[in-house]
Amino acid sequence: MNKDDTVYLRHILECICRIEEDIVAGRERFMASHTLQDAVLRNLQVMAESTQRLSETVKATQPDVEWHKIAAFRNILVHDYLGIDVETVWDITQRDVSELKQTVEVMLDASQRRDNEP
Repeated sequence: MNKDDTVYLRHILECICRIEEDIVAGRERFMASHTLQDAVLRNLQVMAESTQRLSETVKATQPDVEWHKIAAFRNILVHDYLGIDVETVWDITQRDVSELKQTVEVMLDASQRRDNEP
């Protein structure tokens, strides 16, 4: 894993933490607040962009992650923003974001172990 991969993995994790902060009050609050929706959408976009900047080598260490779907979702967020369904976004925050967080934490842990090897 190169240094840039570590930077992007940390950035992905930071975006996920921000999303978690924005949804902590629950679905009803999220659905009622355009500000929270906008914040979550922005962090999903930035997070997805960062996944595209990861090297193919590091992505290959996690073949179960559908990296191409994350990239496709980013394109929808950026280019088809009028077609975004907030219910779908909520579902993504509840299902997919936490799974990605666990994966990124594993990837960062592996990176740190490698960095600490003699």
